[in-house]
Amino acid sequence: MKFKITLIFGALLQLALSCSSTAYSQGGSVEEKEKKQFTFSWQFQDTDAMRPRGGTTKGSTVELSNESNSAWRKLSNEEHSNFEKDRHAILSMAGNHRVTFDFIETIVHDPTSKPDRPYQSWGTEYVLVIEDSPQFISLQHILVMTFVDKDGKASKPMVMKHWRQDWQYEPSQILVHNLTKGWHRQQLTEDFANSWSQTVYQVDDSPRYASTGEWKHFEDMSVWESKDTLRPLPRREFSVRSDYDVLWGTNRITVLPSGWVQEEDNLKMVITNPQDTESNQSFKAREAGIARYELISNLDISAAEDYWNKTRPFWQDVRKAWTDLIKENDQFWIRDKVSNRPLFSRMFSYAASLEKENGYDAESSAEFVAKTLSSYTVFDLTSQSEK
Repeated sequence: MKFKITLIFGALLQLALSCSSTAYSQGGSVEEKEKKQFTFSWQFQDTDAMRPRGGTTKGSTVELSNESNSAWRKLSNEEHSNFEKDRHAILSMAGNHRVTFDFIETIVHDPTSKPDRPYQSWGTEYVLVIEDSPQFISLQHILVMTFVDKDGKASKPMVMKHWRQDWQYEPSQILVHNLTKGWHRQQLTEDFANSWSQTVYQVDDSPRYASTGEWKHFEDMSVWESKDTLRPLPRREFSVRSDYDVLWGTNRITVLPSGWVQEEDNLKMVITNPQDTESNQSFKAREAGIARYELISNLDISAAEDYWNKTRPFWQDVRKAWTDLIKENDQFWIRDKVSNRPLFSRMFSYAASLEKENGYDAESSAEFVAKTLSSYTVFDLTSQSEK
């Protein structure tokens, strides 16, 4: 039964992350419409070669919200301090959103390569605040997606835990992805007064990347820009690409009354010698990315709330286990697979089983999490290979 659940969730993950925003927002598949490229694309490349990759799945019609959320309204209060405005800007990212993701290579550094096809996907997301203390805020993203078939029939909502972002005020250290594709804790020796770190986690709560930056507030927007940070290949890339090793990029987050936008500027880096930090590295391409989170008013999040209520204690155990592991170890690596299964597959299977149970066995859950993380994490680079 667990094997079947794993297959189902694996399929849903691929489906959820490979849907076309063009088909979703305008109705109809790419083939039904005039062939188009990005506004700034590669004008002398064949049109079909530059057609964005992704699915052609349609979603239910959404209604953009006419109202900003309560956090934004507090953010616009001129009497608040900059620190309070920082907090309200972060909290403004919560809510129900239509999300579109667009990525395109703008520069190709390798003269033997051609630009990769652009990438587009879409989703509808429920972003909720799972922790809110004066200097720390945690936001959990949950996909809530309804698909429409060719006959116009809508499916039941598909719910899947998505990524998470943690915000820490004036951090003394951050978790850094490195050239050996592992993670280590980095002490911050510079003056980080008034700065916030954003730490991004994968769907299974394993780390992805972190960086620091300051919020700047204007009358109609608030903006946070990160410093350069290394990060692993995203799922949209490692599932189809193996010709580069890590991304080196920056994020800019702009919070607006209507939602928020995350822009990325990424270099695709090839590492030939991880021990040499200044040479034996090259770049395949530079990539521009933009994720738009638009507030919507008609998203039914009851299925997502039900899922989160039933699985919240488990995911809390997972977050605590990762926090303890990071505190206790200066560096670590994560195996891609164990017994041919990725980490998210095991975590999602366990979470799915909790949806069908009446009670939560905290002891059994903690034991499962500890055993699972132990099998996927290594603390010696020579033992990083898959079991």
